[in-house]
Amino acid sequence: MATTSLATRDDIVGVFDAFRDELDDHNDRRERLIKSSRDVTNLSKKVIFLLHRVMTEDTTESSDTNLASRAAARAREKLRDVQALFAGMREDVTGDRFWRYQKNVSPGLQEYIEALSFTHYLEHRTLISYEEVQESLSDDDGILYFPLPLEDYLLGLADLTGELMRYAISSISRKGGRSKANEVCVFVRGCKADFEGLTPHFKELRKKQTVTSQSLTKIEDVAYAITVRSSEYDVPPEILDDIVARTVSAHGGDRDGRPSGRRESRRRDEDQDEEDED
Repeated sequence: MATTSLATRDDIVGVFDAFRDELDDHNDRRERLIKSSRDVTNLSKKVIFLLHRVMTEDTTESSDTNLASRAAARAREKLRDVQALFAGMREDVTGDRFWRYQKNVSPGLQEYIEALSFTHYLEHRTLISYEEVQESLSDDDGILYFPLPLEDYLLGLADLTGELMRYAISSISRKGGRSKANEVCVFVRGCKADFEGLTPHFKELRKKQTVTSQSLTKIEDVAYAITVRSSEYDVPPEILDDIVARTVSAHGGDRDGRPSGRRESRRRDEDQDEEDED
């Protein structure tokens, strides 16, 4: 009888040891994914700051197309580092595991899609497709690292509108910047209209639409002010550009489009990172 009780106790302890090992494995995997997702977020933000800096500070390039191509090429080099991080997550999210840990991966994934879609827009002036994002999350054989949730894809694109607002406002005083701002305004307005039909299906997208509306309003306000000021003066383009620059500053350029404060600090950090890499 005593032997039977001891065996039963050992069996129960063995079962709970297995539970403990499974929980430890789950927590370790979760922590690895959270850390990787944070690294993805940080690198993706640096890509976005890089694109803004190249597009708005390189005054030696007269062709906007060449400038955008050079900015996108530099960004894609950085994005390969992000894609390598996703490849490293693959083992931890194989099969059905991904859906268990999706919320740990989503923040970094959405930030990556924002950076990738911004790069794509500068190159092609179009919205990156779901299939193109999937392709960027695949290995050389075309096998996905993990499934791409439609919600993460849409939320990443929704965040893009904020970066386009900053891009439009900060570059509006450059040569051709006024027409560029109008082009971005039309594009963001189209994105907002397209996303509106999807908001009943995705709760978080509804919240993002509020921010998209604010971004669109800022672009429209500046574009309207520039149009009105331009009609008031019959002056050479270079003088008009100076008037435009002052108008942008009066409409909160430092807050909405130009790097200042924390954004300026982050830019200096990125510059230091690039110097360290060199």
